[in-house]
Amino acid sequence: MKYSFITPRPKRIISGEMRLALFFFGVNIAMMTLAYLFLAYKTVIFKEKHTSFATNMKQLEHSIHVLEEQTATIETEIKKHEQISTDNTVMAESIRNIFDLTPDNITLMRAELEEKSLILYGITPNKDTYNFMLEAPLKSIFHRTYTSFYPIENGWYRFVSTNYLDDESSAEVSE
Repeated sequence: MKYSFITPRPKRIISGEMRLALFFFGVNIAMMTLAYLFLAYKTVIFKEKHTSFATNMKQLEHSIHVLEEQTATIETEIKKHEQISTDNTVMAESIRNIFDLTPDNITLMRAELEEKSLILYGITPNKDTYNFMLEAPLKSIFHRTYTSFYPIENGWYRFVSTNYLDDESSAEVSE
């Protein structure tokens, strides 16, 4: 007795639909595994780059610190140079003014100009010529003026004039 209209097919443990589903699951697992491996690889590379960037950043920060120190040193030296240049200009102008201030009949042999003092060595025909023509202008510039005269053989006088500028703070205290 036959109850079926078709001939029976042999039964398999895994049917065609099940094979198709297992195939897609396998492909899906393979793709997820490859994605995981790819992301793990990129994470390792990212950590290495991060470490190298951190090291590079520390080196750059150190370089910036060194450059800032060098810049500060250079700025200090520039200020010193400007101060020295200004002092030299003032000193040259002061020396020029001293020679302009000296009358023709007084001869200067040597002048020592310091920050707060001026020492002049020279020859004058007489004390009055020195007192009226050179000492009066020096007294108007300097706070204290001392002059020593030494007679020489031809009747003229050798002189040493020491002139001082007092500090502004000590001049204010004494007033």
